[in-house]
Parts: sequence; structure tokens; C-alpha cells
Amino acid sequence: MPPAPPQAQPDGGFFGPDSVSWRVYRETTVLFGGARALLMQAAHPLVIAGARKTGFYQRDPWKRLQRTLSLNSALTFGTREEAQQAADRINAVHRSVRGVDEVTGLPYDAFDPELLLWVHGCLVDSALLFERLTVGNLDEAGRDRFHQEQMLAAELVGLRRSEIPPTVRELRAYMDGVVASGMLRVTDASRDVAALFRDPPREAEWRPVLRAVSWWAFGTLPGTLREQYGVRWNAAKEAALRASLRGLKALRPAIPVRYRNILPAQMAARRLSLS
Repeated sequence: MPPAPPQAQPDGGFFGPDSVSWRVYRETTVLFGGARALLMQAAHPLVIAGARKTGFYQRDPWKRLQRTLSLNSALTFGTREEAQQAADRINAVHRSVRGVDEVTGLPYDAFDPELLLWVHGCLVDSALLFERLTVGNLDEAGRDRFHQEQMLAAELVGLRRSEIPPTVRELRAYMDGVVASGMLRVTDASRDVAALFRDPPREAEWRPVLRAVSWWAFGTLPGTLREQYGVRWNAAKEAALRASLRGLKALRPAIPVRYRNILPAQMAARRLSLS
């Protein structure tokens, strides 16, 4: 009797279901932190200049934002081929993104390691913040493991591992340093990004929820950025913000999995269960 053919191994992508990246990014409430990350990225004049170069916020910005989220989800939950294809599409767009920023007069290039690091840092920092505030499953070692895993995602889009702060603590110090440097500023282009969350279009999915997402996103920004975005803040608003996030965290375990986990994560889990 001839030997049985080898069975195909399940393709869990670059991370897989045992990774911290899957555990963190499958959570819908962590996805909410993406709004904070986008607001922070948009406050960097050279990052937003590059985004404007692509026409991202001029032509149907909501659909473009959804496509970007789909590409980012593919990096985590797609097969290796799907993740690589998503990275290739991101890199293809970035190749033509260079010029001189009208606001600062400084040159920008989408493959500039400093800009890539800021974009990456905003994503990781916001994901870890919202994991802590709305889920709370990670200890310090788990947070560092997530950070280490996400270095691979950064490498796929052109940032070398050696250019990334090696620990969460050092990444946090880097983020604080950029905020304190005075480089960040909220421009008209930044406010266009903010408008996506303050007044989402009628066709936006989960439109009623986005008002709460906007509240959490602006409320968890560094104070200086929150002020630049024109958000008035005080102790009572801070207390209300923290109370709402504690309530979301307490409610989360009772939310059905089909709502608690994002769709790409559910699709990846089904793909592996059928492999």
C-alpha cells in the first residue's frame, strides 16, 4: 500500500492563533484604539503630508480607511501569502510618496525610518493601551511579547527591527519624547482625519458606536494633542472617560464572540479549524 500523501499544514500566517498578536488584535475594543492611533499619526505633519499625497482623505476617505484596516488585518490574520500581498500593496503605495511638506517646509518620504517608526509606534502603543483599558489579559511579559511580534509586521512594510525600541518601556519613552519635542501639530489635514470620527458618514458601519469610539480616542490622547484637536478637558470628563472604559471592560465578557472578535479573526479561526 503506498504511503498516504502528507496533509497540508494549517496556514496561520506569520503569527498564528497561539500568538499574542492574535489575542490582542482579535478584540473589537482594541480595534477602537485604532482611532487614537490614527489621530496621533495625523498630528505628525510629515506623516499627514504623505497621506495627502496619496489623496487618502480627499477621495472617499471612509472607504479608503476601511481598505487600510483590511490590509492591516491581513498582516495579522491572513495566510502568509495574504499577509505578504497586503504588505506589498502598502509598500507599492509608499514608493511614490515623497515630497516637501507645505506646513513645515521639510522633506518627507514614506520609507523614512523615523516616519515609519512613528506610525508603527502609534499602532502598538494604542493597541496595548486599549488592551489594558478594555480587556486586561496581558501582563508585562505579554505586552513585551506583543511588541516583539509586531516588529515582524513593521519589517514587512520597510522598518528594520534594529530601528525599533526593543521593549515596551523604551517604546513608551520614544513616544513621550516625540510628543514633548514639539514636532507634532494639528493642522487642517489633521482635522480632516478627526472629522471621520466626529461626524462619520451615513454609510459607516457601526455609526452609532463611533461616537463613543471618538470620545475614547480623543480622551486617551496625550494632553497636549487633545488640546490641539480642540477638545476641552477637565477632571470630570477624565473621570467619566475612565468610568466608561471600566464599564466596557466589565461588559466585554458578556458580549457574544461574533461581536467581541473582529470578522477577520473569526474568518481566520474558521479557516484553521477546517484545515
